[in-house]
Amino acid sequence: QVQLVESGGGSFQAGGFLSLSCSAYGAIYSITWMAWFRHASGKEREGLATINTATHSTVYADPVKGRSTISQDTAKNTLYLQMNSLKPEDTAMYYCAVATGWPSGNRLLPYWYTHWGQGTQVTVSS
Repeated sequence: QVQLVESGGGSFQAGGFLSLSCSAYGAIYSITWMAWFRHASGKEREGLATINTATHSTVYADPVKGRSTISQDTAKNTLYLQMNSLKPEDTAMYYCAVATGWPSGNRLLPYWYTHWGQGTQVTVSS
């Protein structure tokens, strides 16, 4: 089992910057990809970015591409998401998730991710 704990959420101004962290515990050795998702009220859960823990290959969703960076600190078993040029539409609950299998095709589908954190709320005001 893998446990995930997110932090870094809060209230932000449009145009600002956020940095989220996700600490992983437990069966770390089994993790193949680590990802960030978000779920806004009235919308479907949305994959934002994912990173392969071995190769550090990344995939970004169009809404955050170019203004977000996903990274990992292997020594600290921690995943990060940094996002700039924040918009009110970035308001959502942000979740960290990990895959223990081998995602293929669209690696930002929630289907591939077996363990999820509790989420951290991000609110962006204009």
